[in-house]
Amino acid sequence: MTSRLRETTSTVDLPAPRRRVPAGGHPATRGPVGSRAAKSGRKEEPGGRRIAVDNPYEAPKASLLQTVAQANRCRIIWSKELGLVTVIGFPADLDAVELLFTSLLVQANSAMLRAGAKRDAHGRSRTRAFRQSFLVSYAIRIGERLSEATGHAAQQVAAQQATGSAGGTDLVPFLAARRRAVDDAVDAMFGDTLTRSRAVRATDAEGWHSGRIAADMANLHNHVPVAATASV
Repeated sequence: MTSRLRETTSTVDLPAPRRRVPAGGHPATRGPVGSRAAKSGRKEEPGGRRIAVDNPYEAPKASLLQTVAQANRCRIIWSKELGLVTVIGFPADLDAVELLFTSLLVQANSAMLRAGAKRDAHGRSRTRAFRQSFLVSYAIRIGERLSEATGHAAQQVAAQQATGSAGGTDLVPFLAARRRAVDDAVDAMFGDTLTRSRAVRATDAEGWHSGRIAADMANLHNHVPVAATASV
C-alpha cells in the first residue's frame, strides 16, 4: 500500500503567480479586492478575496482551498512566497468558500491532533509524513463529497425547471456565464503571469486512510448548493 501511495498525488495543480501580487496589508488580512463594481452600484461582477495559507503543510491546505473553491464556482491563485491565496469569484460564492474552508481546516486539524505523534518501526518520527498524507487525502475526499452534493443539487434544479416547478434563471447557461466571468476576472487580475505548481504527494498509508475517514465524517454545513445560486 505504501509504494502505491508514493505515486498518489492531489488531483489539482494550484496556479501560482511568477511575480508578487500586491498584498494590500499584512499577509494574514482577509478582505475583498477588485470590488469597485460593488461600490459603484454596477451589475455584480467577480472579485477577489485573500486568505492566509501558511506553514506547516501549506501545499495540502492550498489544495483543500482549491477543492472548496471549485465546488463553489471560484478559482484560486496561490502566492506561496506571501503565504496567501487569492480566491476569485462572485461575492456570495467567496463567502461560502471562506466559511467552508475555515470550518473544514479546523475539523482536519482537530482530527490530526487527536491522532497524535507517529513513529516508524525504528522509532523515527513520521508525524510530518502522516499529517501531509492526511491532508492530501482529506482534500481529495472532500472534493468527491462536494462534487456529489453539487451534482445532486444541479440535477434537482434541472428537473424542477424542466417540469416548470422552479423559477429563476436557466441553470446551464447561467453557470456557464458565471464561469466565463470568473475566468475573465482572473485574466484581468493576473494576465499571463501564472504558472502551475507541482502536485502534493501522499506517502504515509495510515495518514492517507485517516484523512479519508476524517473527510467522510466532516460537516459540510457551510456548503452553498448550486440551487441557491441558480435561483438568483
